[in-house]
Amino acid sequence: MKDKVVLVTGASGGLGSYVTQAFLDAGATVIGASRRIQQSDFDNPRFTALPATISSLESAKDLMEKITARFDKLDVLAHTVGGFAGGQSVADTEDATFQLMFDLNLNSLFHVLRAAIPALRATGDGRIIAVGSRAAVEPGAVVGAYSASKAAMVSLMKTVAFENKDAGLTANTILPGTIDTPANRKAMPNADFSKWVRPSTVASLMTWLAGNAGRDINGAAIPVYGSDI
Repeated sequence: MKDKVVLVTGASGGLGSYVTQAFLDAGATVIGASRRIQQSDFDNPRFTALPATISSLESAKDLMEKITARFDKLDVLAHTVGGFAGGQSVADTEDATFQLMFDLNLNSLFHVLRAAIPALRATGDGRIIAVGSRAAVEPGAVVGAYSASKAAMVSLMKTVAFENKDAGLTANTILPGTIDTPANRKAMPNADFSKWVRPSTVASLMTWLAGNAGRDINGAAIPVYGSDI
């Protein structure tokens, strides 16, 4: 990944921190974006912290303008932003919860895609990798809003893959099961953590998809379920 410029959204999160470190270890120049990211979060001269949100097209464009002004290009978008809410049936789900899931899981991706695609197309070999969820293809009870938002992510990413293959730009989605993060352990303290997906596994797959070996993978939705299958 030497000479590659990578944007990691949600870079200070439970998964995003692993993804950021994996790209740094691979030799990339990494821009880490999140609300509370700090330069001191990663001790590497190739890391740049950009506190930012992608809650609107305007904020996503502002982020991209800062990146292109400093680095002149963007080779890889690694999108890890997302959130979870569940526990209610579809009939009992409130409008606010449904909207929140789409804001966090779909709209954030939509905004950053619109802002980043022009720069990614310009490289002739751009990569987009987004983290979805197993629930996108295997929905269950009482997670309707979450599952629907993740399914929409997969559809959007496949569309982007079709629309930009002429520029050598690929777009793929990773569909992990429950990821072993501190937040998930706190939310589900009685679960069998050994069955969960290790965040380092997802991070390694993202760097592989962004490298030369992953150039022929496009429009894929890749299951990563750990031992909980």
